[in-house]
Amino acid sequence: MTTVLVIAKEPVPGWVKTRLIPWYSAKDAAALAEAALVDTLEAVRSTTAARRVLVLDGAPGAWLPPGIEVVPQAHGGLDERLAAAFAACTGPALLIGMDTPQVTPALLARGLELASGEAAFGPAEDGGFWALGLAEPDPALLRGVPMSVPETGAVQRRRLVEAGLTVRDLPRLRDVDTPDDARLVAAATPGSRFAAEVARLARAGAR
Repeated sequence: MTTVLVIAKEPVPGWVKTRLIPWYSAKDAAALAEAALVDTLEAVRSTTAARRVLVLDGAPGAWLPPGIEVVPQAHGGLDERLAAAFAACTGPALLIGMDTPQVTPALLARGLELASGEAAFGPAEDGGFWALGLAEPDPALLRGVPMSVPETGAVQRRRLVEAGLTVRDLPRLRDVDTPDDARLVAAATPGSRFAAEVARLARAGAR
Protein backbone atom coordinates (compact mmCIF):
# COMPACT_ATOMS: atom_id res chain seq x y z
CA MET A 1 0.00 0.00 0.00
CA THR A 2 1.51 3.34 -1.02
CA THR A 3 1.31 6.24 1.42
CA VAL A 4 2.03 9.96 1.26
CA LEU A 5 2.72 11.50 4.66
CA VAL A 6 2.60 15.23 5.32
CA ILE A 7 4.12 16.29 8.63
CA ALA A 8 2.78 19.63 9.79
CA LYS A 9 1.85 21.94 12.62
CA GLU A 10 -1.59 23.40 13.08
CA PRO A 11 -1.37 26.94 11.59
CA VAL A 12 -1.76 28.85 14.85
CA PRO A 13 -0.43 32.44 15.14
CA GLY A 14 2.80 32.61 17.09
CA TRP A 15 3.41 28.86 16.73
CA VAL A 16 4.15 28.42 13.03
CA LYS A 17 6.48 30.24 10.64
CA THR A 18 7.91 32.43 13.38
CA ARG A 19 10.94 33.23 11.21
CA LEU A 20 8.59 35.28 9.03
CA ILE A 21 8.08 37.61 11.99
CA PRO A 22 8.41 40.61 12.30
CA TRP A 23 8.21 41.22 8.54
CA TYR A 24 4.82 39.56 8.81
CA SER A 25 2.65 39.63 11.91
CA ALA A 26 2.12 36.36 13.75
CA LYS A 27 -1.41 36.21 12.32
CA ASP A 28 -0.20 36.80 8.77
CA ALA A 29 2.61 34.24 9.15
CA ALA A 30 0.01 31.69 10.24
CA ALA A 31 -2.14 32.60 7.23
CA LEU A 32 0.82 31.89 4.96
CA ALA A 33 1.43 28.59 6.75
CA GLU A 34 -2.20 27.62 6.26
CA ALA A 35 -2.07 28.49 2.57
CA ALA A 36 1.11 26.45 2.12
CA LEU A 37 -0.42 23.50 3.94
CA VAL A 38 -3.62 23.58 1.88
CA ASP A 39 -1.68 23.75 -1.40
CA THR A 40 0.43 20.82 -0.24
CA LEU A 41 -2.57 18.74 0.76
CA GLU A 42 -4.32 19.47 -2.54
CA ALA A 43 -1.28 18.16 -4.40
CA VAL A 44 -1.30 15.07 -2.20
CA ARG A 45 -4.99 14.50 -2.88
CA SER A 46 -4.24 14.36 -6.60
CA THR A 47 -1.73 11.54 -6.28
CA THR A 48 -2.62 7.89 -6.76
CA ALA A 49 -1.39 6.93 -3.29
CA ALA A 50 -3.63 4.49 -1.46
CA ARG A 51 -3.30 6.51 1.78
CA ARG A 52 -2.93 10.27 2.16
CA VAL A 53 -2.02 11.07 5.75
CA LEU A 54 -1.55 14.35 7.60
CA VAL A 55 0.73 13.76 10.60
CA LEU A 56 -0.38 16.73 12.64
CA ASP A 57 0.88 18.53 15.70
CA GLY A 58 -2.34 20.22 16.81
CA ALA A 59 -5.94 19.93 15.70
CA PRO A 60 -7.41 19.94 12.18
CA GLY A 61 -9.51 22.92 11.18
CA ALA A 62 -11.75 24.11 8.37
CA TRP A 63 -8.65 24.25 6.16
CA LEU A 64 -8.45 20.43 6.00
CA PRO A 65 -9.66 19.19 2.60
CA PRO A 66 -11.62 15.94 2.28
CA GLY A 67 -9.81 12.71 1.57
CA ILE A 68 -6.99 13.28 4.04
CA GLU A 69 -6.50 10.97 7.02
CA VAL A 70 -5.26 12.75 10.16
CA VAL A 71 -3.03 11.14 12.78
CA PRO A 72 -1.27 12.85 15.70
CA GLN A 73 2.48 13.30 15.75
CA ALA A 74 4.44 11.14 18.16
CA HIS A 75 6.35 12.63 21.07
CA GLY A 76 10.05 13.37 20.99
CA GLY A 77 12.43 15.16 18.68
CA LEU A 78 11.72 15.63 15.00
CA ASP A 79 13.75 12.57 14.07
CA GLU A 80 11.61 10.44 16.40
CA ARG A 81 8.40 11.95 15.04
CA LEU A 82 9.41 11.27 11.44
CA ALA A 83 10.49 7.75 12.36
CA ALA A 84 7.13 7.08 14.02
CA ALA A 85 5.28 8.30 10.93
CA PHE A 86 7.15 5.79 8.76
CA ALA A 87 6.65 3.05 11.36
CA ALA A 88 2.90 3.26 10.81
CA CYS A 89 3.23 2.51 7.08
CA THR A 90 3.30 -0.72 5.11
CA GLY A 91 4.63 -0.54 1.59
CA PRO A 92 6.27 2.42 -0.16
CA ALA A 93 5.88 5.71 1.70
CA LEU A 94 6.83 9.29 0.86
CA LEU A 95 7.11 11.87 3.63
CA ILE A 96 7.03 15.62 2.94
CA GLY A 97 6.57 18.75 5.02
CA MET A 98 4.21 21.71 4.80
CA ASP A 99 6.98 24.12 3.76
CA THR A 100 7.07 23.47 0.00
CA PRO A 101 3.69 24.48 -1.47
CA GLN A 102 5.27 24.31 -4.95
CA VAL A 103 5.08 20.50 -4.97
CA THR A 104 3.00 18.93 -7.72
CA PRO A 105 1.25 15.56 -8.00
CA ALA A 106 3.75 14.53 -10.70
CA LEU A 107 6.69 15.36 -8.46
CA LEU A 108 5.18 13.43 -5.57
CA ALA A 109 4.52 10.46 -7.86
CA ARG A 110 8.25 10.33 -8.65
CA GLY A 111 8.94 9.96 -4.94
CA LEU A 112 6.58 7.01 -4.69
CA GLU A 113 7.77 5.07 -7.72
CA LEU A 114 10.25 3.00 -5.77
CA ALA A 115 11.43 -0.55 -6.28
CA SER A 116 12.69 -2.72 -3.45
CA GLY A 117 15.94 -1.37 -2.02
CA GLU A 118 15.32 2.16 -3.25
CA ALA A 119 14.82 5.51 -1.53
CA ALA A 120 13.84 8.92 -2.85
CA PHE A 121 15.49 12.02 -1.46
CA GLY A 122 14.45 15.63 -2.05
CA PRO A 123 17.08 18.13 -0.87
CA ALA A 124 16.12 21.60 0.30
CA GLU A 125 17.97 24.84 -0.39
CA ASP A 126 18.65 25.36 3.31
CA GLY A 127 20.57 22.08 3.68
CA GLY A 128 17.65 20.03 4.92
CA PHE A 129 15.30 17.87 2.90
CA TRP A 130 11.74 18.37 1.74
CA ALA A 131 10.97 14.76 0.83
CA LEU A 132 12.01 11.28 1.87
CA GLY A 133 10.62 8.20 0.21
CA LEU A 134 11.29 4.63 1.31
CA ALA A 135 10.27 1.50 -0.56
CA GLU A 136 10.44 -0.39 2.73
CA PRO A 137 9.82 2.05 5.61
CA ASP A 138 12.48 1.66 8.29
CA PRO A 139 12.25 4.05 11.27
CA ALA A 140 15.88 3.37 12.17
CA LEU A 141 16.96 5.28 9.07
CA LEU A 142 15.77 8.52 10.68
CA ARG A 143 16.44 8.10 14.37
CA GLY A 144 19.49 10.06 15.46
CA VAL A 145 19.69 12.27 12.37
CA PRO A 146 20.26 15.87 13.56
CA MET A 147 17.31 17.94 12.42
CA SER A 148 16.98 21.64 11.56
CA VAL A 149 20.71 22.17 11.07
CA PRO A 150 22.58 22.94 7.82
CA GLU A 151 23.90 19.38 7.53
CA THR A 152 20.57 17.62 8.07
CA GLY A 153 20.11 16.68 4.43
CA ALA A 154 23.66 15.45 3.96
CA VAL A 155 23.49 13.28 7.07
CA GLN A 156 20.10 11.83 6.12
CA ARG A 157 21.15 11.03 2.56
CA ARG A 158 24.38 9.43 3.79
CA ARG A 159 22.35 7.31 6.20
CA LEU A 160 20.35 5.97 3.24
CA VAL A 161 23.47 5.17 1.23
CA GLU A 162 25.19 3.49 4.16
CA ALA A 163 22.11 1.29 4.59
CA GLY A 164 22.73 -0.04 1.08
CA LEU A 165 19.79 1.74 -0.54
CA THR A 166 19.82 3.08 -4.08
CA VAL A 167 18.94 6.76 -3.71
CA ARG A 168 16.87 8.49 -6.38
CA ASP A 169 17.33 12.24 -6.06
CA LEU A 170 14.35 14.55 -6.51
CA PRO A 171 14.73 18.23 -7.50
CA ARG A 172 16.08 20.66 -4.93
CA LEU A 173 13.26 22.86 -3.60
CA ARG A 174 13.10 25.93 -1.40
CA ASP A 175 11.40 25.70 1.99
CA VAL A 176 9.37 28.71 3.07
CA ASP A 177 11.20 29.93 6.16
CA THR A 178 11.98 33.60 5.50
CA PRO A 179 10.21 36.50 3.78
CA ASP A 180 12.52 36.10 0.77
CA ASP A 181 11.59 32.42 0.60
CA ALA A 182 7.91 33.32 0.62
CA ARG A 183 8.38 35.81 -2.21
CA LEU A 184 10.40 33.41 -4.37
CA VAL A 185 8.11 30.43 -3.84
CA ALA A 186 5.04 32.56 -4.56
CA ALA A 187 6.63 33.76 -7.80
CA ALA A 188 7.30 30.15 -8.80
CA THR A 189 3.70 29.05 -8.14
CA PRO A 190 1.34 31.52 -9.84
CA GLY A 191 -2.27 30.58 -9.29
CA SER A 192 -1.58 28.81 -6.00
CA ARG A 193 -3.33 29.64 -2.76
CA PHE A 194 0.07 30.48 -1.29
CA ALA A 195 0.89 32.98 -4.06
CA ALA A 196 -2.52 34.59 -3.64
CA GLU A 197 -1.95 34.98 0.11
CA VAL A 198 1.49 36.52 -0.40
CA ALA A 199 -0.03 38.97 -2.88
CA ARG A 200 -2.92 39.81 -0.54
CA LEU A 201 -0.58 40.57 2.32
CA ALA A 202 1.64 42.68 0.07
CA ARG A 203 -1.36 44.76 -0.96
CA ALA A 204 -2.29 45.17 2.68
CA GLY A 205 1.25 46.30 3.52
CA ALA A 206 1.80 43.42 5.95
CA ARG A 207 4.69 43.76 8.34
